[in-house]
Amino acid sequence: MQTVIKVLGIAALIWIGFTVLGWVLGLAFALIKWALVIGLVVLVGTAVYGAVKGKPDRKALR
Repeated sequence: MQTVIKVLGIAALIWIGFTVLGWVLGLAFALIKWALVIGLVVLVGTAVYGAVKGKPDRKALR
């Protein structure tokens, strides 16, 4: 009987571990997604600002 309880306990611990791991990875991927979106917005904003505020006498790229 004690063996069955040990096996069930180990299975429960493994199940809880996978649950926590899945939650942490899901949160990490969500944060990475938003970091990429914010980075893209900053990059585009910087490029637009540089194009608008650039020197007018600069030769155009060909």
